Parts: sequence; C-alpha cells; structure tokens
Amino acid sequence: MTMTDPQAVSQPVERVSAKTRLKWLRDMMLIREFELRTMQAYQEAKIGGFCHVYIGQEACAVGCIAATNPDDPVITAYRDHGHALARGMESRYAMAEMFGKIGGCAKGKGGSMHLFDKRTHFYGGHAIVGGQTPLGAGLAFATRYENEVLGEGKKRVTLCFLGDGALNQGALHEAMNLCTILELPCIYVVENNRYSMGTSIERGTSMADDLSTKAAAYGMPYFQADGMDVCAVYNVMKRVVDRMRSEQRPAFVEINTYRYKGHSMSDPQKYRTKDEVSEYEASDPIRRLADALIAAGALNEDGFKELNQSVRDEVRDAIKWAEQSPEPDPAADLYSDVVTEPFGEYGPTSLPEMCDHEPGDVPESP
Repeated sequence: MTMTDPQAVSQPVERVSAKTRLKWLRDMMLIREFELRTMQAYQEAKIGGFCHVYIGQEACAVGCIAATNPDDPVITAYRDHGHALARGMESRYAMAEMFGKIGGCAKGKGGSMHLFDKRTHFYGGHAIVGGQTPLGAGLAFATRYENEVLGEGKKRVTLCFLGDGALNQGALHEAMNLCTILELPCIYVVENNRYSMGTSIERGTSMADDLSTKAAAYGMPYFQADGMDVCAVYNVMKRVVDRMRSEQRPAFVEINTYRYKGHSMSDPQKYRTKDEVSEYEASDPIRRLADALIAAGALNEDGFKELNQSVRDEVRDAIKWAEQSPEPDPAADLYSDVVTEPFGEYGPTSLPEMCDHEPGDVPESP
C-alpha cells in the first residue's frame, strides 16, 4: 500500500452539527480544567509519583476519539488523562486514581500513568516509552480474530496513541512491521508535540521534517492533521477510521500539536523559550473552537462562561470524591487483581484460593 498524500483528506467530511461541536468544546474544557486541578493537587502532595499533563493537546484526543465507535479499543502512553476523559471515563474515577484511592478506575493501583477503563474500551496509559505500541497491535489482532475467526462482533479499529519520542523505540517498529504483515487494523497516532521529554524532535529523530517516511517503510498509508484544531483532527481521523475499518489494515497518522506545560511536573523547561510557548498558545484549540462557534451564532460569551462553570463544578466534585475515597487496604487489596503467591506479613495463600472469586470481587485477606 502506498503512502497517502495528506492533501487527499483535506476536503471536509459530512457536516458536523453545532451540538456535536459544543460537546467537543466542553470535552476539551473538561480536560483542561482537570489538568489544571491535577497540577494543583500534585503541588499540594495529594498526587505522588510521575505526572504528565495534557494541556494544549486536548484537540488530539477529542478529535480522534470522536471519529471512532464506542467499542473500538483505545490505548495510549503515560500522558493519558485527556484520552481517558475523552473516551468517557468519569472524571471522579480518574481523579481518585490520581490520588491513589480505592475509588479510582484501577482501585488506586495505577496512578497518573496507568488509567484504565474496560467499560469504555480504554486499555490504559503505559509508562514505558513505546510499550503500548505492541499492545495496540495485539488489540487489533484480537478484534479481527473475534470478527473473522470466532464470528463475534463486527469490524473494529484500534487507536494506539504515542508521542514523537516513541518514534525511535524498537517496539514500535516491530509492531508496525507485524501490523502490515498480518493486516491488523491498528491506527498509530503520533501526537507530535515537538519534544520528547526535553529533546527537540529535530535533534533526536531522523527525517523529522517528513515522518511519512516512517509509514512508507512499512507500507502504511500516512495522514497528517493540525492538532490545534479539533475539527481538522476529526476531519482527517473520520476518513482514516472509516477506511481502515473497511479495509482492516493499519495506518499511520501524524498530528502536529504542542504541550504548554513541561514534559512532567518536574520539568524546568530550559530547552525552549517563553516566546515559543506563547506563540503556540495564541492558537489555543479551545479558544479556536469557541470563537468559531460564536462566529456561527451557536455560542455566545455567556454560554462559554456557563460551560466553564459546568466543568469547574464537575472537577471540584471529582476532587471531593478523590479526597473522601478510602486508601486501599493492603491486607485486602495487595494481592487482588494479580496472579502471584502472597508472601511476607500477609502469609502464604494458595494460588487457587486467590483466584477463586468473581471478577471485581476482593478475595478474603489471609
């Protein structure tokens, strides 16, 4: 399969209603507010470990996921809060997980980098750079196997998000090679924010000015989108998703975006200037969509303020839920949801006893 010219998908798809675009606006505003409060909670030591916020990149997750079906698998890296919320995870479950509380989506065991929600087919954030890319291939294999071999379900695609820093990981190239050979419907979405941690893409990635070469090496069609415009992202992704769903083959999408904050909460950001950040902030995806809706008469400033208040109320509720949620009980939770032999102060317990319970139930502590 030859590379696809990015211009081939520049024509608009079916008209998106103002109601849908207003939902996208709220989704992006929710992610932004969630991340701002996440930063605050981290600075107050309510969140521990590594923490990577998504501020500036909201249009990527919202636009891409809007182009999928609810049962299409989605998997991403450690900057995962935005994807989880865009996919439909309730903000209170996401925030409680950030706090390491039992009311979190992973019972407080995953934290910031490992949000997970089987209900919405969101298969996690993953902390190892590029570690999610072979899993994306596996998810795509599973959906095709279920449909064609087991005769269950329908044609699905998998979205596998990665940052530009993962372009240089061997796991990605092995996965892309396998996807092409086995014709797996995995769409690799590179959120190119120009910096892998603190190194600019030009300094760390070959052919940085033409990432289509990465797709061409594996015979994948290549697409490109403006990640600062949620409508542009959706416009490209809807065509990609529909085509790959029909053909059941892989694709490679580059979304050009920018993160306003550091790589993580501990990043001093000495590798870029404030002027550079300000330049990208001038094309903020939230303000860009709000201005377009106002110009079209679908929104006014009062309506924008109401949306803003709505997401603030929701995130305040999420913070309250997280603060009130109990800490996990080591005796009850340390060996639940895992396959291992308990040891130490909790004593030996046979493996069958640990596994002899319904999914979601907590076995009796030894």
